[in-house]
Amino acid sequence: MINIALLGYGVVGSGVASVLDKNLKIISQNAGQNIKVKYILDVRAFPDSPHKSLFAKDFETIVNDSEITVIVEAIGGVGAALEYTRRSLERGKHVVTSNKELVAEFGSELMKIALDKGVNYLFEASVGGGIPIIRPIAQCMAANTIGEIYGILNGTTNYILTNMRNNSDEFADSLREAQKKGYAESDPTADIEGHDTCRKICILSSITFGQQIYPKYVQTEGITGVTINDIRFAARLGYEIKLLGRSRQVGDKVSVYVAPHLIGDHNLLAVTDDVMNAVVLRGNIVGNVVFCGAGAGKLPTASAVVADIIDTVKHLQTRRWIGWAESDADIISDPALLESAWYIRTTSRRDKIEREFGTVRFADETGSETAFITNVIDGKKLKYLLGRGITALSKFRILGDY
Repeated sequence: MINIALLGYGVVGSGVASVLDKNLKIISQNAGQNIKVKYILDVRAFPDSPHKSLFAKDFETIVNDSEITVIVEAIGGVGAALEYTRRSLERGKHVVTSNKELVAEFGSELMKIALDKGVNYLFEASVGGGIPIIRPIAQCMAANTIGEIYGILNGTTNYILTNMRNNSDEFADSLREAQKKGYAESDPTADIEGHDTCRKICILSSITFGQQIYPKYVQTEGITGVTINDIRFAARLGYEIKLLGRSRQVGDKVSVYVAPHLIGDHNLLAVTDDVMNAVVLRGNIVGNVVFCGAGAGKLPTASAVVADIIDTVKHLQTRRWIGWAESDADIISDPALLESAWYIRTTSRRDKIEREFGTVRFADETGSETAFITNVIDGKKLKYLLGRGITALSKFRILGDY
């Protein structure tokens, strides 16, 4: 019998309890041992919960119980979650989490503790919800050098952009619709400003390139500047607008950033709509590999957490090493050095645009605005050309193989 404790009984924690209740037989079979939730810790009371008899009064009860083998951290944030994770690992307990902020900010430190103590720290659910992506990078792609990883990593922003396209709604109206349907929080800042995507691409970059990529060093742009005219111009030019987290090896550095992109309408990511997520890995042997599915939600995320519990129980004596080394800002390459074609929405005259940019591809005008696609140039050259009197109301990269 393996006893586990759940820290947090919100969306993810209660989802884990539900998955264990529903599929306990097959879960225990796959793990090779029976699994039992012994404790649940949460600051709130849940008198109507079917698990109410399992609630502990404090963390000390859990961390000092020698019968607890695995702790599931589903608190979120980097306050109590960080303290409890550190202490759990230091006491020789395996920890499983879905906490993307904690892994993105403190992953290398926590994995070092786990390594020193001979336990597992697993976090499959921290990126992509129910989409398997951490293990494929660490194991299935192990024969490849991965040169680039990018994807749609946030369901809220993807839903908003899909709604803008389908219903011709402006950003603010689409955000309200997302909140009404429960896809966006009352405070949606982390999603719409790109911070959630940033944390996820940092985790994917860290495990892909082997060094900690900190969110504070990553250039991050959300979707608040995307207008309905951008959506319409992009469609006329044969593109969809999606918020991407992107990471590419550049020499001995890594170029990582978050920003809206135009994606050709023939591309699988262009038709990844609503709250779905999709991640692309580019291996030097296998080429592009795409992972697509439900990127969030109670049960998809809980499914990934429980899979980590199973993996941990199966390897209690042989560690499942997934991790990366410490690093600093020097590992980050300036994304402005990357070349791509660019989309520009503008009120500038066509003859002036062509004089500065040469041959470009224009969209039909809408009122005083038009849009155009540049040739392939880097971000610094773009800034220079725009500085010569071209008004850029929007500017987004075009996703392509450059």
